[in-house]
Amino acid sequence: MSVTSRYREAWEGFWREAPDEQGAVLWDAEPVLTVARHLALFEPHLSDPGLPLVDLGCGNGTQTRFLADRFPHVLGADLSAAALDHARTADPAGQAAYRQLDAADKSATQALHAELGDANVYVRGLLHQCDPDDRQPVADGIATLLGDRGRAFLVEPSQAAGALLKDLATSPSGPPAKLEPVLRHGIAPAAVADTAVPEFLTAAGLAVLASGTLPLVTTEHAPDGTRIELPSRWYVTGRAG
Repeated sequence: MSVTSRYREAWEGFWREAPDEQGAVLWDAEPVLTVARHLALFEPHLSDPGLPLVDLGCGNGTQTRFLADRFPHVLGADLSAAALDHARTADPAGQAAYRQLDAADKSATQALHAELGDANVYVRGLLHQCDPDDRQPVADGIATLLGDRGRAFLVEPSQAAGALLKDLATSPSGPPAKLEPVLRHGIAPAAVADTAVPEFLTAAGLAVLASGTLPLVTTEHAPDGTRIELPSRWYVTGRAG
């Protein structure tokens, strides 16, 4: 299966409107506050750091470029062609490669695995905004990319983040400026139960090797000026057995 046309069009519309400037999108926080923290949790579990690394759902590539400074072969993959246009524009030196990929499409992930071989995978906030019917196929796609030797790091906003975002969206003054386009394009953030992610991974034939909680930093600020941080859960996973 592949993602719905509604979902694809929502992301194309969002990224076509998004400014080029780093930090203009809600989740486009500085790498030192995001992927750098995640790597400290992920790297001890890598069975082979030399494998290609896929930044799945790379968006405009801010985190991808950070990863490309630290791993020999990094591929940013995203459903949205408009997102990849942003990523390539921001990476004129070609630090990373970029590829349009529907991670819910079994044939597409199989073809990428055939090209790359086993890969490590970084996934930040992808499952929680997928359509419900796409979440298991995306987890299956991650398992396909990992093969036997790869490891994946996933971080997803928790249910508590959903409540926080709902409060922000329904504020009497209206949603924060960077949350408004997310909602307007029909992208539903923080919509996955805390228990669901490990269940998706298990059903995909993967084992949870480590997990924990960590705030997911955004680029938006509350009315009092404090930066909005979303409660999140992280997982390191690899082939079971």
